[in-house]
Amino acid sequence: MFSFIRALLPRSDNFFELFEAQAKKAQEAALTLRQVVEGGAETSARCAKLSAQEKEADLISYEVLESIRRSFITPFDRSDIKALSTTLDDAIDQMNKTGKKALLYNITSFEPNMREMADRVIALSNIVAEALPLMRNMSANAARLHELVAEISRIEEESDHLNDAGLREMFKAKQDGKPLDFVVGSQIYDHLEKCCDRFEDVAHVIGDIVIEHV
Repeated sequence: MFSFIRALLPRSDNFFELFEAQAKKAQEAALTLRQVVEGGAETSARCAKLSAQEKEADLISYEVLESIRRSFITPFDRSDIKALSTTLDDAIDQMNKTGKKALLYNITSFEPNMREMADRVIALSNIVAEALPLMRNMSANAARLHELVAEISRIEEESDHLNDAGLREMFKAKQDGKPLDFVVGSQIYDHLEKCCDRFEDVAHVIGDIVIEHV
């Protein structure tokens, strides 16, 4: 009976548009992050671009929270809506933190594994961008959504291995010359790893929502 009444009530579908806008912004930021770790003279300008994209993403996240407040009926639980938007925003924020760290230490040269990890961030953002529109019809798309969640976990594990290998190689290269460079480089690795972790957080939220509603 409740489901019948729910179907008759006004429903806000704006949430999916906002989620998809966040995902698109995450894709844009991931591409900019990849440009940042290419290094060179344009690093500072690329970091500034990444910061601007993060601010744009914050506006979308704020609109999600406002929509939760305004909406009488939501497509799924308000706490899940908030969690999905927040984890997406956290992923973009972590990308920006990577750029801010590069600016702070004036880094214009990056390790090969850092670029590999940034490639994984792009891949993760693309998977999330594929997954979110499928949530408009979770019953029909449940199998594919679970596949995408598993793929995100697989890629995040790859990033763990790249992080560990990169740290080992950098330690060997820097310990006899400039140990401070290792400390700074390890912070960049840490932020890149956290970028991937935040996308895995998004995947966990998506997976939980699908399990709850299918």
